[in-house]
Amino acid sequence: MIYIYLLVINVLAFWLMHHDKEAAKAGKWRTPEKRLWLFAVIGGAAGIWAGMIQFRHKTKHPSFQIGVPILVLAEVFIVARYFIG
Repeated sequence: MIYIYLLVINVLAFWLMHHDKEAAKAGKWRTPEKRLWLFAVIGGAAGIWAGMIQFRHKTKHPSFQIGVPILVLAEVFIVARYFIG
């Protein structure tokens, strides 16, 4: 069940990065950074990171450059430690 949750949250996080990038280019309403961080913290860090790379979005923000990869490592460690064995 945890794997389905992680898949869904990371797909949503990736989509959110795409949506925010498109909104930025079009000058429309943007997704607040707090919401992007929320998705990263609740398990979607890999999706946020993939979106950063794929869409070249938030890549100049030091908090995203450093924080998101650290969260990815932390989430991998947590899943490996508590759900794989």
